[in-house]
Amino acid sequence: MLRRIGPAWLDPDGTGGWRPRKGRVQDGYYNERTAHVRAAELVTKFVSGEEAKEQAAVEKQTKGPTFREVAHAYLDWLEQVRGAKPSTLRQHRSDLAEPGTAHKRGTGVSAGYIMAGLGNTRAAKVTTAQVDAVLNAVAATGVSPRSVNRHREVITAIFNFGMRSSRFNFPANPSARSDRRRVQAAGALIHYTPEEVEALAEALAKGKHRDRRPYHLQRLPYQVAEDWQDAEAARVAAYCGLRLGELLALRWRNVDWAGSALTIERALSAGIEGTTKSGTVRRVPLADQAAAALDRLSRREHYISPDDFVFCNTLGRTLDGSALRRRYKRARDAAQLRPLRWHDLRHTFGSLLVAGGVDLVTVKDAMGHAQLTTTSRYLHARPAHENAAKFTSAFSPPRTATQPAATEPSQRDAAA
Repeated sequence: MLRRIGPAWLDPDGTGGWRPRKGRVQDGYYNERTAHVRAAELVTKFVSGEEAKEQAAVEKQTKGPTFREVAHAYLDWLEQVRGAKPSTLRQHRSDLAEPGTAHKRGTGVSAGYIMAGLGNTRAAKVTTAQVDAVLNAVAATGVSPRSVNRHREVITAIFNFGMRSSRFNFPANPSARSDRRRVQAAGALIHYTPEEVEALAEALAKGKHRDRRPYHLQRLPYQVAEDWQDAEAARVAAYCGLRLGELLALRWRNVDWAGSALTIERALSAGIEGTTKSGTVRRVPLADQAAAALDRLSRREHYISPDDFVFCNTLGRTLDGSALRRRYKRARDAAQLRPLRWHDLRHTFGSLLVAGGVDLVTVKDAMGHAQLTTTSRYLHARPAHENAAKFTSAFSPPRTATQPAATEPSQRDAAA
């Protein structure tokens, strides 16, 4: 290392050399003794700085980024590269929130179990035991096994991203061997009958979900219009099987009156309009019950141009899905119906079609399922008596050519 310390306290000796200058060494100058001391200080400072740099480089190479850094990189990739739905991003960001982060709604704060347990740990050093500890902490809150598994899936996705990324290049995924909670098999889908759908629509149209205290007995005109629209929304959801996001993004240009069909091409996710859940466009046959509801809506005075939303607020903008679900629940309870969710209106569509004899492939296409196995959940709705005769024939012994047909009445017939 070559570095100038400062001016020396010397004078020329007249022969080309130097001799010590007389008097006290002034500030900024160095004699032989102080120069050695200063040089030693500079050498020590240089060596310590280089050691710190070397140590930082080694630490970065051997320890790598923290789990928090990888998680943030994963979220950026999920949004910018994968183009994930806004609702998916919102759920992932919620699961990966820092402890104490305020909820967007209400006064609660996030417990941030994942970041609390793994955030500061070097990602390459995370163990399966640490992942299990996080999952156990989530399970201890009493949430469902499905919610615990969702946290596990987020952690797994982050490490899978780290293994694929050349930026991180993780050798293994520690969450792959973590404990997965057992989820109880889903039972038969519960759905409404057509009579219950109409009872629900009537409760919404009459505003039975509204506050009926004395000073709210009379509904305002805009409230009457909102209630009437909510009733038709429930009918269209049940008779067309649309997801809530698809229903809210439906425009009048998507209604093919001549072809008796709806074209489902867009959906709202976390308030942002985008493609449908499957990313495809489908056509849903328009039953008379749904067509009648849409026809009544088309007769309103405002917001009926092709680009207008079928279901909109007083300003012609999209409805708030959460508010619609809340109104639905209050009307459902006021009508004393079974406590089904808004999404069960979609299940009602699939179940009633299968019960009516519509084949699974047609139901699959109408509902926009990617796999036929998803549609097969609605087979429970098919009446058992349709196959009872076939089962009886299969269990009966084959009849010989000489065996006469039974002519005597059976005991059951005689008893009857």
